[in-house]
Amino acid sequence: MNVRRRLDRIGRALVHARFGIKTVALAYAIGVFAGLLLAHGGNSFALGFRDRLVGNSKQNSTILRQAQKGRWVAAASLDAGSNAAAGLLSGIAGVCLPVGYWVAGYRGWVFGVVSVNNLHQSRLNTRYGALYYITILLLQLVPYTLIGGAGVNLGIAIFARPARTGYEGRRVRWLHIPFEAIEDAGWIYLIALPMFAVASLFEFAM
Repeated sequence: MNVRRRLDRIGRALVHARFGIKTVALAYAIGVFAGLLLAHGGNSFALGFRDRLVGNSKQNSTILRQAQKGRWVAAASLDAGSNAAAGLLSGIAGVCLPVGYWVAGYRGWVFGVVSVNNLHQSRLNTRYGALYYITILLLQLVPYTLIGGAGVNLGIAIFARPARTGYEGRRVRWLHIPFEAIEDAGWIYLIALPMFAVASLFEFAM
């Protein structure tokens, strides 16, 4: 398959999954804004959640230990691999629609509550802090959204009419998932992988 055909195939996959991608993006946005607003508003639950999350990461994260030793490439590689695995699980979870949207909302909430630092001061108060936070947010959530949306598309394709989904071909026996929908999810996952790599390299290089 040449480059033009690959691009056309990826474009078709994105078109098929557009509803799932858009609605998962909405779930992420709701989660991010909820976490951000509560953290900035001084909500004790949100701030306590943030502190426990960051504290556990500092104590147990192999990725952070590599970064602390100055091994930025190793840290970025481990982080990208971790995100790729989490993204794959998000896509699988998306087949069960409520779970897929819950995962997106929860991950968005996590990104929202870490918008404040250890002193519970906003990371958006400085130009550099705001740029760094927003860039990392977008670089990581875009591939997560694509994969999650592809998973939701799989779930919709099981039950929706072929005229609605565009999947007229063969389906997996018993699961009733269209083979083309699985192929679409695979292509979307492949284009998300380098996005995770870029996000991790930016995070640890900066």
